Amino acid sequence: MSEPTTIRDDQPLKLSDGYRRYVLGVLVLVYVVNFIDRQVFSILIEPIKADIHLSDTQLGFLGGVAFAFFYTFAGIPIARWADRGNRITIVTLALVIWSGMTALTGLARGFATLMMARIGVGIGEAGCSPPIHSLISDYFPPERRATALSIYALGIPIGAAIGTLAGGWIGQYYGWRVAFLVVGLPGLLIALLVKLTLREIPRGHSEGLNAAAQQTESVGGVIRFMWRLKSFRHLALAGSLHAFVGYGVGLFLPSFFMRIHGFGLAETATYLFLIGLTGMIGTFLGGFLGDRLGVRDKRWYAWVPGIATIAAVPFAAAFYLWEDPIVALLLAIPGAILGPMYLGPTFGMTQTLVKPHMRAMASAILLFILNLIGLGLGPLFAGFLSDQLRPRFGVESIRYALLIVAIGGNVWAALHYYLASRTLREDLHAKDR
Repeated sequence: MSEPTTIRDDQPLKLSDGYRRYVLGVLVLVYVVNFIDRQVFSILIEPIKADIHLSDTQLGFLGGVAFAFFYTFAGIPIARWADRGNRITIVTLALVIWSGMTALTGLARGFATLMMARIGVGIGEAGCSPPIHSLISDYFPPERRATALSIYALGIPIGAAIGTLAGGWIGQYYGWRVAFLVVGLPGLLIALLVKLTLREIPRGHSEGLNAAAQQTESVGGVIRFMWRLKSFRHLALAGSLHAFVGYGVGLFLPSFFMRIHGFGLAETATYLFLIGLTGMIGTFLGGFLGDRLGVRDKRWYAWVPGIATIAAVPFAAAFYLWEDPIVALLLAIPGAILGPMYLGPTFGMTQTLVKPHMRAMASAILLFILNLIGLGLGPLFAGFLSDQLRPRFGVESIRYALLIVAIGGNVWAALHYYLASRTLREDLHAKDR
C-alpha cells in the first residue's frame, strides 16, 4: 500500500474496489481501538470503585460527563478542520492522543486524576468519527453509504467486546491499572498504519463532485442548514435517546451482573464479550436493510431503526427482571442485536441529507447532540438513579435503575424515528435547492 497520502482535485482518481475495502477495513480497526479504549473503563468500574472508593454517581460522571463534555465540544472545531484539511492526518493524531491517554489512566490515583485522563481520552476520540464519516462518504456512493457506515460501526460491538474481555481478565489477574496500559498502547501502532497506507481523496468524489473540496461553509451555516431539516432534528433526538440508553446501561451492565447475579470480574467479561459479538449482526443489518429497502422508499432509513428500537423493549424488561442468570444472559441476545440497528441508517442518512463539503461538520453536529445527551447524561443519570433507589431496594437498585432507563429511553426514541420518517423525503430534496 505505497499509494500517495493525498490526491489533488485536478488529478485523475482511480480507486479499485479492493482498495476501498482495505480503507474501510483499516477504518473499522481504528473504531475497534476507539471502543476498546472506551469500554475498558466500564468493565473495570467495580475494582476502580473498590480501590479509590467512588460512588455510582461519581463513576457515572467519569464514564459520562467527564468524557462526553470535551468529546462533544472538541468535535466541532476538529470537524471544521476535517472539512478543509487532511482527514488522514487528523485521524492519526487523534488515535495517538486517545491511546496515550488510555494508557496513562492506569497511573491515576484518585477521582481528579481519573477525570483528567478521561477528559484526555474524550478529546482524542473527538477526532475519530467526523473525519472518518466524511472519508467513507467520499469513498462510497449514496446507495452503498449506509451499508459502508454500518460496517464501520462494527467497530462498536467488536471493540466493546474485546475491551470487556481484555479488561476483565487482565483486571482480575494483574489489576485494573495494568489493563489500561495494555489496551492503550497498541493504538499507537494502528496510527502508523493509518498515516502510511490510507489516501486522502477529494470531497464529493463518490458523487462526481470533485470541486466540492473548494467550497466552504461556516459552522453557523451548517447548523442553520441542518436545523431547517425536520427529519434531521428527529433523527438526532432519536439517536440521542438511543445513546442515552446504550451508554447509561452499558457503563453499569458489568456491575449489574456482579451485584445481582454474583458473577466474578473475568466471568462477567466473558459473558459480555459473547453477547457483545452478537451486536455485530444488528450493526450490519441496520445499514443493509436501510439501503436495500430505501431504494423503494427513503423513509425506511427511519423505519428500520424505529421498528428495531421498539421491538427491543420487551426483551429489555424480561432481561432485567428475570432472576435466573442463564436465562437472563439468553434474553440479552435479542436486545444486543436490535439495539445497534440504528447506527448505519442514522449516520448514513445524515451524510446524505447534507452537501459534500458539510459532511464532517454534519457528523460532528450529530455526534455533539448524541453524546451530550446520550454519553454525557446517560451514565450519570443511571448512576444517580441507582444511588437514589438504594435506600429502598439496596443492591437491587441497579436492576431497577437500568430497567427505567432502557424502557423509557427506547420508547421515546422510537417515537422520534417515526416523526423523522414523515418529512424525510421532502428534506432530501431541500439539499439540492
